Amino acid sequence: MAETNAINEQEMMQYIAGKTKASQENIALVLKHEQAYINKAHENSKGNDVDIDGDDLADYILSRKDVKLDELTVESILDAEMDYLMDKGHAGYVD
Repeated sequence: MAETNAINEQEMMQYIAGKTKASQENIALVLKHEQAYINKAHENSKGNDVDIDGDDLADYILSRKDVKLDELTVESILDAEMDYLMDKGHAGYVD
């Protein structure tokens, strides 16, 4: 049985597509590179909390060879993902 607090990835993809008008393929590509960036940050943190800077994350994604999107589209996808995760209680911002 699935955990009730689990993220419904299909629902999240539809939410992001609805807000950004980006294709499912582009959304998946951005989220894939985002996850790689976050995983690397966790590896480098040595067990400490990880602070992800949104601008650095967007720059990283835009620097990937397979990403042919403009900065506004990448940031819109990331913002929509964060809105979805906050709406579902999975994430928040730290001041």
